Amino acid sequence: MITEQANERVRGWFTGRLPQEWQQAAPDITVDREEITVALTIDDVDLPDGSSDAERAEARAGRAKAFREDTRGRRIEIAREAEHRFDRKVSWAVRVGDRTELFTHVAAPAMTRLRQRERLVLDTLVDAGVARSRADALAWCVRLVGQHESDWLGELREAMTHVEDVRRKGPAA
Repeated sequence: MITEQANERVRGWFTGRLPQEWQQAAPDITVDREEITVALTIDDVDLPDGSSDAERAEARAGRAKAFREDTRGRRIEIAREAEHRFDRKVSWAVRVGDRTELFTHVAAPAMTRLRQRERLVLDTLVDAGVARSRADALAWCVRLVGQHESDWLGELREAMTHVEDVRRKGPAA
């Protein structure tokens, strides 16, 4: 588990290191064992009244693409510093209006042992064409749980934070 103190260190470092012009809003930073994802919010597109949803979506895609290209060198420099400092890969995302573009990300392997009943679930998803492989099927299942159980997962993470606080206050080993 990544401690809240570790998250605070990462958020603080990026808040101080990111150029001010990239911070229309506070960056949304997510940390796990392998990766730090930095999601930046940039100004939305300004289109005339009556613009279609398709036009707005394409304008936002263009703005995200321009930001990605224009900031590539600085993002690489900052990512290298952070990777050295925190021993994790850095991924980038940008939000424009209601659109989020993830530029880079880590697809980390997760070894698991499954019993036959569980493997049959994955095989059914593969055989039905829902997933290309067992790995894709398992990722699909994890995404589905994340979507439908987000409140419960949030409560669970909050409870783990409280446990970490109690451990930190306890006797030193």
